[in-house]
Amino acid sequence: MARIAGVNIPAQKRVEISLRYIYGIGPDRASAICNKVGIPTERRVNELTDDEIFRIREVIDADYKVEGDLRRDVAMNIKRLMDLGCYRGLRHRKGLPVHGQRTHTNARTRKGPARPIAGKKKVTK
Repeated sequence: MARIAGVNIPAQKRVEISLRYIYGIGPDRASAICNKVGIPTERRVNELTDDEIFRIREVIDADYKVEGDLRRDVAMNIKRLMDLGCYRGLRHRKGLPVHGQRTHTNARTRKGPARPIAGKKKVTK
């Protein structure tokens, strides 16, 4: 099992797929890293040499912001919006959807499980 950017990536999967386990690396970046290092995308992680793993680490460290640094930046951006008191910041603060989605129905992921309202009766026909 190779350790890149503080993450143990799965050894049995293809390199392109395994790199996606790192926060901040998606399909496009994974294939770009493979191309830059010169590794065929169909190679498995357990078939990589130590030199290839080292080159992957070097490319990621030099060109991309991943894991802790990226998480910190995202958290700081959200905190900045909340401190400003702008609309998006208020939505973050209240735990509601930020990008204009409806909340009358749905939005359960953001709002959490439904809580019963006292005194409200179900309408039956």
